[in-house]
Amino acid sequence: MKKFHYHPILLAAILVGFIASLVIGMERHAVEEDARTVELAIDYEGILELAGREGLPPEDVLARAKEAGITSLAVYETTFEKFNKNGKAYAIKGADLLAAYHTGMLTDPLWRDLVEEGKIVGTEIYVVSHDPVTYAELKEDLFRRFGAARVTVHTVGADEVIAVKDHYEAFEKRNIGLPSDEMRAVNAAGFDVIARPSNYHDCTPDDVRAVFSRMDGIAVSAIVFSGQETLGAPKALQTTIDEMRARRLPLGLIEGVTQLQFYRQQGMDEIAEGVGYGNVARLYSIPKDELKKLKIDAAVERWVTTDEERNIRINLLRIYEEPAPNMSLLETNMKYFGDTRAALESHGFKIGRAGMFASYEPSRILRALVIMGVAAAGVLYLSLVIPAFNRRRKAVLLFFAVAALITMMPILIGAGSKVRVVAALASANLFPTLAIVALLDLLRGRRFPKNTPTWRILVAGLVLLGITSALSLIGASYLSGALTDTRYLLEFDIFRGIKLTFVLPMILVAIAFMQRFDIFDGQFDASAGVLGQLREIMATPVRVGSLLGGLVLIGALVVLVLRSGHTSGMPVPGIELKMRAALEQLFYARPRTKEFLIGHPAFLLALYGAARRWRTWIIFGLVLAATIGQGSMVETFAHMRTPIEMSLVRGIGGVFLGGAIGAVLVALVAAWNHLLERVKRAM
Repeated sequence: MKKFHYHPILLAAILVGFIASLVIGMERHAVEEDARTVELAIDYEGILELAGREGLPPEDVLARAKEAGITSLAVYETTFEKFNKNGKAYAIKGADLLAAYHTGMLTDPLWRDLVEEGKIVGTEIYVVSHDPVTYAELKEDLFRRFGAARVTVHTVGADEVIAVKDHYEAFEKRNIGLPSDEMRAVNAAGFDVIARPSNYHDCTPDDVRAVFSRMDGIAVSAIVFSGQETLGAPKALQTTIDEMRARRLPLGLIEGVTQLQFYRQQGMDEIAEGVGYGNVARLYSIPKDELKKLKIDAAVERWVTTDEERNIRINLLRIYEEPAPNMSLLETNMKYFGDTRAALESHGFKIGRAGMFASYEPSRILRALVIMGVAAAGVLYLSLVIPAFNRRRKAVLLFFAVAALITMMPILIGAGSKVRVVAALASANLFPTLAIVALLDLLRGRRFPKNTPTWRILVAGLVLLGITSALSLIGASYLSGALTDTRYLLEFDIFRGIKLTFVLPMILVAIAFMQRFDIFDGQFDASAGVLGQLREIMATPVRVGSLLGGLVLIGALVVLVLRSGHTSGMPVPGIELKMRAALEQLFYARPRTKEFLIGHPAFLLALYGAARRWRTWIIFGLVLAATIGQGSMVETFAHMRTPIEMSLVRGIGGVFLGGAIGAVLVALVAAWNHLLERVKRAM
């Protein structure tokens, strides 16, 4: 029987790296716990719409919203579509003015004088306002948006009219600056403002300063840019950064529709780096069409999950446009706001201005020790699948020393971003593999007696499942330690090897398994080795049934891989959605299906099969399935936006639930085998 030696120096290096990763993990946890304040916001226009739908004064609805828990109102740049509705300003087509004049319907002397002086052009747009502040802001912004070549001011007595060369339908929808009167009204009602400015064409530093000057004296909790560009992009970004830093204004970034990273806006990365990642908060809003389909309790649960699992800290709520049964529209929305606040507070969140991660970068020495541990794990795996290498202990040690030195140096000199990514990928694949390989070596060395009671096998299996899972979670700590910094916590950087982690550990385990067992003749020492067994596989005649079975297994693996991530497009069955909802109610963090339904039950069945001398190829398949669960536990930690505590609890919950399901399956299989034996004896 082949014996594989576990080099003590490699094990010691892995232990040291694990301790370093634990320190980083505790520091990360402290950063996450200090940022558990959620800002509940709604569009100011949404509040006005709700008041209008209910026929109530806006002041009353604002007061009710504040009482329900809303802390901030988002104020967008105004448009003439809004102005024409609220009456603060008007945009009139030149063609309409000329038609009214020639039909005798234009009675205002101001307009008649302009027509008679030849200053009204049919293709131009004419702007007036009775409010001095609104007019001054309009005039300033129109010149900035269109330039002097397209904007003309006509004076008639003490009045002014602004002429703009533009297409009317497009002009109605153009952004015309942040309305200072709305921002003051928001503050007066007791709310902070979330400012939503847009960019100018060929934006200049002076344009940027003009936008921020309107916020003078306004309590602004965050800047969330509208459109595909941030204010100042591409040439005046430094001015935007300077203004935000001077005013200590946080940057809010809108989570993408796939719930992965952000809605891409030109200049957002530069601004985030300029203001500091410690002044950035993630924002999410349930899409309007989706909210219509959600009942209040489902929407509230969505917010709790969003804030817990994705570290969203600005919840931009939308109003329900249809009332719930036996409620008015106002009551429906106030219940929605109030229940969201109460649910978040019951989960330990505070309500206020968005909590933000402090800028965090672990010690270089700690990170280097983590990288050293990953190098040790890689060398250890090679020594456990290459017998000739395993026997040369000095060669193993030398190879480790060289690998550790090469990978640690970039980290120690303050670089090594690519090394960190490789280390994280290696951690996600190596440690679940090593945990399973250690189990295989344990089973080779200590066989169950043939008549061992099922309950003893089951107890041993549950203990070994716990130990193996704990060893796999060492890899999770390594993965987190390799990647953790504020950029990863905010998802500016993400781990991109998730799909690989579903496949590679199974390949690595398969290689180790075939070095230890012969999957064809049932012997527990593979004389043919990996290559020999692969040649035998290639030379084996294939029956149609076997081919179809293989295709089914390959298809299942493809579905498993494609179902991972956020952009696969694979539909989730309704029954699974219901199961997920139930598990979210039962557990602090919902266990992952791949773990409690596939991996952990397969682990216990594999152990039972080994004890009962099942054919080796069956045990081989179960071991590979068990590897899926172990790899999934580690891969959970690759979602760096999810708090490390939640990822840990999710994995532990999966072990307990999967262990329970696996125990039931083992008991059923044992009962079935017992029944078959009784039938055979009776025959």
